[in-house]
Amino acid sequence: MSQGLRRFVDPPPPKADPPVPGVAREKPKAAPGEACEMCAEPLGDAHSHSHVVNLDTRQIMCTCRACYLLFTHQGAAGGRYRAVPDRYLHDQAFGLDEARWEALQIPVRVAFFFNNSDMDRVVAFYPSPAGATESLLPLEAWAEVVAANPVMTDLVPDVEALLVRRAGEGFECFLVPIDACYELVGLVRMHWKGFDGGEEAWAAIDGFFDAVRDRSRPATDEVES
Repeated sequence: MSQGLRRFVDPPPPKADPPVPGVAREKPKAAPGEACEMCAEPLGDAHSHSHVVNLDTRQIMCTCRACYLLFTHQGAAGGRYRAVPDRYLHDQAFGLDEARWEALQIPVRVAFFFNNSDMDRVVAFYPSPAGATESLLPLEAWAEVVAANPVMTDLVPDVEALLVRRAGEGFECFLVPIDACYELVGLVRMHWKGFDGGEEAWAAIDGFFDAVRDRSRPATDEVES
C-alpha cells in the first residue's frame, strides 16, 4: 500500500487533539451532537454535512457547509485542504474488456482509481476484508483504458475517483467522490464473510451501486455543459 493512501486507511497516531475519523472503516459520519472539525459548529447526520481532505495527513474531515465552501477553490489554505466534491457521473459508453482488466492486475470485480498528488500519478485500489488494497497499476495498461474512454478523465486530484465494477459480461464506470469509495470499503469490511463474501456482503455492495447509479448523471451531460 502506498504511503500516501495508508494515511487514509490507517487510524491516525495518538495526538493531543481528538483524532480525525479514518475513511477506510466507513464513510465519515457525524454522530448525534458531533461538531465540525474546523469550527466546532454542531453537525447533523451523515447526509447533512460535508467532507474536506487534509492533504498533509491524508485524512477526511467532517465539516459544516460554511467551512466546506472555504476549500472549494483550488489553492485555498495554501493547498493544504481540498473539499470533496459531490459530483456523480455514469459513463454508459464505458468500454473495457477482460484482457485490459487483467492487464490492470486487479483480482476482484470492483476497483477505484484516483490521481494521488503526492505521488503525481494514478493509483488503483480495491475493497477487501482487510480494507483498501493497492493494485500495482501498470501505467501502460491504464493509459490504454484512458485513451479508449476519454469522457471521465477530468478528475479532481485526491478527492474524486473512477469507480469501476464488472457487471455481467461487461463493466460499468462511475465518477464519484473519494469518500464514496471508502464507504464501499467500509461495507466490505463490515459484511464480508468467508471466501466469497456471502449473501449479506453482496446485498450491501449491490445496494451501494444502486444508490450510486440513482445519484449519477450521464457523463455526456457533463461534456456538453
